[in-house]
Amino acid sequence: MHNVSDEELHAQHTHIAISERIDGNHSHGDLGDIMLGAVDGTVTTFAIISGVAGTGLEHGVLVAFVLGLSNVLADGFSMAASNYLKARSDLQTIENYRQMEEMHIERFPEYEREEIRQIYKRKGFSDPLLEQIVEQICSNRTQWVNTMLTDEWGLQLSTSSPLRSAGFTFAAFLSAGIIPLLPLLLGLVSTISSNQIFLLSASLTILTFLTTGAFRGKALGRSLILSALETLFVGGSAAALAYFVGHYLGAVIL
Repeated sequence: MHNVSDEELHAQHTHIAISERIDGNHSHGDLGDIMLGAVDGTVTTFAIISGVAGTGLEHGVLVAFVLGLSNVLADGFSMAASNYLKARSDLQTIENYRQMEEMHIERFPEYEREEIRQIYKRKGFSDPLLEQIVEQICSNRTQWVNTMLTDEWGLQLSTSSPLRSAGFTFAAFLSAGIIPLLPLLLGLVSTISSNQIFLLSASLTILTFLTTGAFRGKALGRSLILSALETLFVGGSAAALAYFVGHYLGAVIL
């Protein structure tokens, strides 16, 4: 974790800072959306390049560039759309449970009060404080329902906006996925060999994994080196698989 000075810790625990943190709209899915888009964008684009390189097709550089570019746009949008639907489903799940608990409280409030009592009893509270807690929570309908959602059903009420999730995923996919394609531009305007282009693309793919991992490490307060190497190992394994599939398929076709 981050090394935080006593002064920074004090600033984070003033009355105002605590209130803002508790009342804030917490969303912890952005990093996951970025990692999902960046790693998948890099791997799938490199897979296109590897496949074309493996088959040895004539004008392979142009084919790889066209396929890679269309892949970045189409697959990036597809992944963003899927993430949008996932985030929407999460919100709809919460809303379904909220409506159910509202109905339960309306029809059988004594049963729902007992559920609150059992929840806080398991947290270690006992009478008379337990009854005070139950009374306080049940005096506010919104607080009552939210407590049931989080403590009875284990739902996370702070979820990402569907559009926000989709946007981060698409932006990360596009930004990272375009990088392995850049050396192909050299092949369209110069006499650089296909092998050199492929090596440059592979090098940029490795660099993208390392950079993505370092970003992840910084965001989580973890070791930048270890996070970078972990991402390289996971993403590189997928990229290597893509290369060998393309290479051996090319051998079969030819």
